[in-house]
Amino acid sequence: MPAVSFANLLVVALIAFAAPFLLGLFPRVRLPSVVVEIIAGILVGPAALGWVRVDLPVQILSILGLAFLLFLAGMEIDLERLRGRVLRLAGLSLAASAILALVAGYAAFALGLVRSPLLIGIILLATSLGLVVPVLKDAGEAETPFGQLVIAAATVADFGAVILLSLFFSREASSQIAKLILLVGFVTVIALVVVGVKRLERVMRLSALLVRLQDTTAEIRVRASVVLLIAFTALAEKLGLETILAAFLAGATLRLIDQDQFRTHPNFPLKLEAIGYGFLIPVFFVTSGLQFDLRALFASSSSLLRLPLFLVALLAVRGLPALFYRGMIGGRRIMAAALLQATSLPFIVAAAAIGLQLRLISPTSGAALIGAGLVSVVVFPVLALTLLRYSRHDVAATPALQSAQTVHGAGGDG
Repeated sequence: MPAVSFANLLVVALIAFAAPFLLGLFPRVRLPSVVVEIIAGILVGPAALGWVRVDLPVQILSILGLAFLLFLAGMEIDLERLRGRVLRLAGLSLAASAILALVAGYAAFALGLVRSPLLIGIILLATSLGLVVPVLKDAGEAETPFGQLVIAAATVADFGAVILLSLFFSREASSQIAKLILLVGFVTVIALVVVGVKRLERVMRLSALLVRLQDTTAEIRVRASVVLLIAFTALAEKLGLETILAAFLAGATLRLIDQDQFRTHPNFPLKLEAIGYGFLIPVFFVTSGLQFDLRALFASSSSLLRLPLFLVALLAVRGLPALFYRGMIGGRRIMAAALLQATSLPFIVAAAAIGLQLRLISPTSGAALIGAGLVSVVVFPVLALTLLRYSRHDVAATPALQSAQTVHGAGGDG
């Protein structure tokens, strides 16, 4: 067995514990713990104090953390809610964001800030669904028409950004047509898995066995979910597709297969979140801080100027399309939706890492992009929550959407 040290992992684990604990001591500080985790990683990492480095144990758990983060984000996709006017507006929002993203990408290219305008456009396209949903839940807005619009828009944007990144910038080089064919094949495999598992679940004996083993030490549903995640990831790697796509689609597939999870086994999602948010995902965020190139960001004033430019671009690309919601939400809620849609970090970290490996973005631009994502996570949700608190008098939705929401609430969630 090779000699492996767990000293670096110990510090990472201590930071992962201390970040939410310290925030809990100061409840008035409304700051996502992921921000504290990344900043702490920067401080103890090679860019500052140099106490901790990314060795093999930290690197492996960080990769698993990113996979689990996207897996849980995929599980947030509720296709029952992506329909009608909500889906139409989310699609319009994404289309507008795509146009604005290309404009921003080519503007950055013309200014000499980036080498690939398309990659920057795709990076600016995503919204952190895994960060926005908890904010909406804490504010009591997740089930409102406003919350459903934002979640739908974030879902479509995340899905589109992950697909586009995997299609155009997979680290396994091949032609776009070949990747498209492989992507279609991959989605076909997913569809077959969904159909096959659903048919198996109709067998009463198998269903009874799953129920009997789900809350024992076997934890059979959790183990099956891990198998699904690893199987999709391994298949995507063999096909030359991005593993982040596989992790995201694995979560979405599990949601499709297991649509009654909150009725027959409500503890199951909590167990997966315990593995993810309690162990693996914080390692990913702390490691992102350890790998953050602070020196490149502060190398010159022109380097530092890239951060606010990317932040403004992020707000414009994802925020301006919220104007499409004027017929359904009004006043401050449009601004709140714009801010929440512009909140992005995990996808930026993952996509920037791919860009650096492919040498399509410089270390300076990579650090500035991640820095802009950090600022968006720190500032935008806080501003959005403040706007929501002062917008109770705004009309939240049209009667058509309100009735659709009522029907869904009455018949879908149990």
